Amino acid sequence: MKTKLFLGGLLGLMMGLASVAVAAVQDPQQMVRETGDRLLLELTKRKPELEADPRRIYPLVEDYVLPYFDFRDMSQSALGRFWRDASELQREGVTREFRELLVRTYASALLGYSGQQIEYLPMQLPEGATKVMVPTRIASAGAPPIPINYRLKFEDDKWMVYDVVIDGVSLIANYRGQFTAVVRRNGIDGLISTLASKNQQIGQ
Repeated sequence: MKTKLFLGGLLGLMMGLASVAVAAVQDPQQMVRETGDRLLLELTKRKPELEADPRRIYPLVEDYVLPYFDFRDMSQSALGRFWRDASELQREGVTREFRELLVRTYASALLGYSGQQIEYLPMQLPEGATKVMVPTRIASAGAPPIPINYRLKFEDDKWMVYDVVIDGVSLIANYRGQFTAVVRRNGIDGLISTLASKNQQIGQ
């Protein structure tokens, strides 16, 4: 996946999926839209502060995003068949470092926001559905719109994000390929170390 496309999709994710968890939510798309607007308002209001100290973006990510992502489910899917061979300590390590990687990448994408527009497309929401896809497109001047589909599941009375498909490419499937290559070379502990090193680099 090209870096520009990937970051564009992450930016859309930050803007459109800031919060998707409310008990008995019947329309996840409407919640995505409303909470995305709140995030953009907060981002605009604090722009001078964030430009002066980009590290202050992390609390925004913590408050608006983290509670509504199933990072363990995402980590299990990204690790694929190696998950069943991992110890519980290794599973916790992969989940921790993968979570941190996504947080830091999302934060970097959010800092690059420059007025891109989101279009919310019609979605299907069958009665009683526990998994849905919220389709959107993100557009900026001089570039074709990027289709972004958000996969959510309804579990424990709340909607949780478990994947995002950017221009036809699953975020989880993309990382699964990377994780597989690292695990085959260096094992699961090697993957944890690799993710930790990437997180240090992004945080500098």
